[in-house]
Amino acid sequence: MLLLNETLENYSSYQENLSFAKELNILRNDFYYKMIDSTQNELVDFLYKPLDMMSGDAYTAREIDEYRTFYLIVDGMGKGLSASLTAILMTSFINHLIDKMKMHDSFDLHILITESMEYIRPILLEEEILAIDYIVIDNSYGRMEYAKFAMPVMLLQTDEREIIRIKSNNPPMNKYQKKFSISEYKTLGIAKLLFYSDGVVENTVFENQTYAEFIEFDFATSYTREDLKNKIFEKIKVQEDDITLIFINRLHYTSTVVSEKSFDCTLESIDFANEWYEKELKKLSTNESTYNANIVFTELFMNAYEHGNLGISASYKHQLLNDDIYFETLLKKSEECEKKIVVKLDKIEDGKSTYLITQITDEGVGFDTQILATIFRNSESFNGRGVFVSRKNCFGIYYNSKGNSVLYLNKV
Repeated sequence: MLLLNETLENYSSYQENLSFAKELNILRNDFYYKMIDSTQNELVDFLYKPLDMMSGDAYTAREIDEYRTFYLIVDGMGKGLSASLTAILMTSFINHLIDKMKMHDSFDLHILITESMEYIRPILLEEEILAIDYIVIDNSYGRMEYAKFAMPVMLLQTDEREIIRIKSNNPPMNKYQKKFSISEYKTLGIAKLLFYSDGVVENTVFENQTYAEFIEFDFATSYTREDLKNKIFEKIKVQEDDITLIFINRLHYTSTVVSEKSFDCTLESIDFANEWYEKELKKLSTNESTYNANIVFTELFMNAYEHGNLGISASYKHQLLNDDIYFETLLKKSEECEKKIVVKLDKIEDGKSTYLITQITDEGVGFDTQILATIFRNSESFNGRGVFVSRKNCFGIYYNSKGNSVLYLNKV
């Protein structure tokens, strides 16, 4: 009997993990460890924390073209399987439409909403409703188009630190709804944006209070998603619903270049670079964050040298290690390499906090950061662990579109 119960529990756990893995495949994120760098450095971060394995929330972030990005948050009514199925079906269909539109260079927000509403109407139950955000940001024209169906207000912060609240312009989506509105807002001079599901703001924090009373202030005083996440969970002790948010930071606050240096592609330069970086950090601070920044620098500079400029893939590295000729190969390739690695440090003041932004740029061919999404889901894989460890020791890691330049933040 005990063996049967253990077998059933293992099978149930396996099915839950399989379902969650499928969910993650449906939630498309084109900005996984990637910044938007068409007109400026724009950092896009996500917090997706389902209450149960089957989530009634879903999100999507898609790169439409060089200048346009599409964001989606879906919140199915209620909890459990019904809400999860609705959210997953809607998200999956919208991503399918976007793929088709991108293939024919014909993205149109109005058509996307019309087609997805026609798709979901027969699926919704009589009294079922759906909250959903469709958002397109176009950096070439400095504007945002949106259709918000009964979602919480989106928050924007200007360069002058004013908070702007944008309310829903549509009722919740239902089985019989056909009409909808699309609105536009100018985004020039906007420094930060926040989109989120109601699970964030309706959560109880204190007696007779919800997080809705705190989110505006916490957003205003958070420079990164990590800042905001810490503030949310300092107040939310018991999560009551699925939580989804998208935090966008445009790095055009006034910044000061602390230092910039170019390094040769040699083994000796790795030590030189680490010594130089450590000295620069000591000029700024001696707290724990500078120790963490050093850890990140060591990992990412080595990646720029090894995988970037020398072009050694993860599989080739494993082969070299197995053959015990790894360092000999590095030396040989370094002698033939004339490429440089450039490190730039920026200091940004935000309220009472100071952030150090480190950018490491190599002259390699780059890589697609979507590879990391696959690697990090496999806990047995050693590939990419340097990036994973680095992410744990800073406030965010972001590669450029090409994948040959990485930027990360630390509070000092």
